[in-house]
Amino acid sequence: MSGYSEECLRTFLKEQKKLFDEPVAENLEEAEAFLEDCMAVVVDSIEEVREFFEEEGVDVEGMGPEELEDASEVFAIPDGTYLIVEG
Repeated sequence: MSGYSEECLRTFLKEQKKLFDEPVAENLEEAEAFLEDCMAVVVDSIEEVREFFEEEGVDVEGMGPEELEDASEVFAIPDGTYLIVEG
């Protein structure tokens, strides 16, 4: 596996219905291929999630950390990082 940790891939597999109506991946290899195709990014903190959204032109002013974490595109990884998947 290349750019995404196994923990990241497992979290995405488990929680993908948060963002998509139907599963987009059934196993770790499919998850990795999907995330690479949509250029998903992993950031180190919720502050970096905010910075990512701001750079993408998303209005996040007034959103607290919990609201950012609850965004359908944001997946909290158990190691403390965050996966951002633009659907």
